[in-house]
Amino acid sequence: QLQASGGGLVQPGGSLRVSCAASGFTFSRSYMRWVRQAPGKEFEWVSGINAGAGSTYYEDSVKGRFTISRDNAKNALYLQMNSLKPEDTALYYCVGGDYYDYWGQGTQVTVSS
Repeated sequence: QLQASGGGLVQPGGSLRVSCAASGFTFSRSYMRWVRQAPGKEFEWVSGINAGAGSTYYEDSVKGRFTISRDNAKNALYLQMNSLKPEDTALYYCVGGDYYDYWGQGTQVTVSS
């Protein structure tokens, strides 16, 4: 129901945009978020956006560097990541619903020189 894509290997300071295609639920009415999991660590909430895209939220370490957005006409969620750091390396998941109801399979982002 959620298909994330766009991950890859990028050098520190670089940029990457990950995308998520949604199906099987009413995307336009769903709160959406990105969470990540680094190797050996627990899941970490990264960013969230309300259904109408009027409000966005960010974890402190990514504020000013990441931008979440959505296109309800395309059932798509995005995360633009700039000024990437090695500590941003993780598997990034798009998650939908008020109670983390819908999960994608994740896309790997690796920040390394």
